[in-house]
Amino acid sequence: MSNLLWPLASIGILATIIILGVLIVWRILKDRRSGFPRADERTQRVTGKAATYAMYIGMYSTIALVFVNLMYEILYDSPAFEVGYALLASLLVYSLSFIGLRLYFDRKGDF
Repeated sequence: MSNLLWPLASIGILATIIILGVLIVWRILKDRRSGFPRADERTQRVTGKAATYAMYIGMYSTIALVFVNLMYEILYDSPAFEVGYALLASLLVYSLSFIGLRLYFDRKGDF
């Protein structure tokens, strides 16, 4: 990244983290004031199932990522991608698969 782009990206990442943190705390406080239970048995079961599936999806995608990088390094004597991008891709797969599966199982109804 260029010298100018990196500070701007860092500020954007920090702002996103702060905004998400404020929204999460606001929602927790709103639910607590309204008397809603934060997690019932169904919510815990849905979250557990989504977390288990997301872990498997993330593990297999990380294994595939490592395998592709290893094969590229064996064939061309250089890594296929930088480590930072590989970690970012792996983190996105874990996070987005958990969020997607959680929403899917929550809307699916009884399972």
